Amino acid sequence: MVVTARREQRLKDLCDELGHDTSVALVGDIREPAVSERLVKLAVDRFGTLDSLVANAGAGMYGGILDHDDATLAAMVQTNLLGTVWPIRSAVREFRRRSGGDVVIVASVAGFRGDSNEAVYAATKFAQIGLAGSLDREVRTEGIRVTAVCPAGVNTEFALGVGRSVGDPDLDQMLQPADVAAAILTVLRQPRRLRTSAWTIYSMSEGS
Repeated sequence: MVVTARREQRLKDLCDELGHDTSVALVGDIREPAVSERLVKLAVDRFGTLDSLVANAGAGMYGGILDHDDATLAAMVQTNLLGTVWPIRSAVREFRRRSGGDVVIVASVAGFRGDSNEAVYAATKFAQIGLAGSLDREVRTEGIRVTAVCPAGVNTEFALGVGRSVGDPDLDQMLQPADVAAAILTVLRQPRRLRTSAWTIYSMSEGS
């Protein structure tokens, strides 16, 4: 497994947990196309192949359409959209060489129905779901499966300080990161004759 993010210590801790025989980290900003190229090359060089890509880079915040400055909104759009497009492009090149693979895009239920005070964030998630659907139609016949996994609220660092607060008891009622990971693993372990195009997941306490 190859993992990438901007925070080096987080990556080191993750690889320590996973084991360095089976995981390797690449520090970088996925908004830069060259990072995606290095990511795929590292996977092939280290493990001999690339079987799947999970595009999970994301940023989010709550607030009205005028509540954040231009640079903050631009960074979110770039992370959520370009940070999904660039690694997929790099992965598809490799999948075509090996005649198959999996692309999993971690989107959001906000990509189907955005709530108030998340308009720009929802727009990026609508874009991810549109990307997944169109890409599925483009590459399905080449043995490449494309899935959008779309969770509702997840108890992570998402929007802390910009709509969520540390210690908020409501966070404990949300999905946990392990729940989303379980859904991704389920998708990847499907028989090759089967594909899931979009999967929405909610906690038992959250309405749909």
